Amino acid sequence: MLASESVGKQVTKLLGNVLVKMGLFPVNLAEGEKITAKIDELKHTVKFQSKKASCLGTAIGTVTTSEENLRQNITMSINFLVSLMKKGWQNVGTLHLKTSMGTSYRIFG
Repeated sequence: MLASESVGKQVTKLLGNVLVKMGLFPVNLAEGEKITAKIDELKHTVKFQSKKASCLGTAIGTVTTSEENLRQNITMSINFLVSLMKKGWQNVGTLHLKTSMGTSYRIFG
């Protein structure tokens, strides 16, 4: 959900609790910022959210993504996830890569 800064504040005040539960917290669009560029940026953003979950999953690429971009996406996603944890790598049990319809491959643990 994209909103200008002024409208975003009003939406947050009125519907904040409902939007957070739905996972649709508005993203502010700065004055003069192009909406298409912001949409492309959000499409290429990974968000991790964990509420006492022992398993997380996220998309890191598509069929058309090059091998080099997949490698970069995997490395950046894993490093970012580990940086969010209090004890870093000590909190990671195993890491698996899985295609949408294929088997999973253990890459750590």
